[in-house]
Amino acid sequence: MSNEKSRLSHEDRIIWARIARTVEAFPGKEIPEDDWFAVENPASKPPTPPNKPVRQVQSPAKPVAPPRHQPHPIEKPIIRKLSRGRLPIDGRIDLHGLTQSEAHNLLFGFLARAHERGLRHVLVITGKGASRGSEGALKRAVPVWLSKPEFRFLVSGYEDAARGHGGEGALYIRLRREKGNPR
Repeated sequence: MSNEKSRLSHEDRIIWARIARTVEAFPGKEIPEDDWFAVENPASKPPTPPNKPVRQVQSPAKPVAPPRHQPHPIEKPIIRKLSRGRLPIDGRIDLHGLTQSEAHNLLFGFLARAHERGLRHVLVITGKGASRGSEGALKRAVPVWLSKPEFRFLVSGYEDAARGHGGEGALYIRLRREKGNPR
């Protein structure tokens, strides 16, 4: 391709300059002060010195969230055994009708006691809570809580329960084993 065909016309440079002003550079990338796509006519522009001033683009400081611990999903054969009753559900708790703070405290206490007793699989009933086309508050909140640091040492994984145990309105939770506890 010849050099003349690859150059932009004055009108194309104006369009390019308008578009280029709408984007931001990645943090830490440098943008030259006199960029090649300036709006002025290139023929009337004086030549620029070889050492162009360069400005650093500073992005606003955004708080970086620490990586979240996501509990592992429970394996499908275990879910099947739980749903068919071949593997016992060691404990269950119903959070219906509770506020989020009450439910959080009750759930944490229940899981802590179950972990101390060496239980492995528990059922947490949150309810579907569908009102006006949205999911219930506890149905959305409980999985978020289970990935928080205070539950990290208790919970190994969780999955939606089978239909017979509450379906979408309940969760099977697998508790971590205590070191030295073979159960």
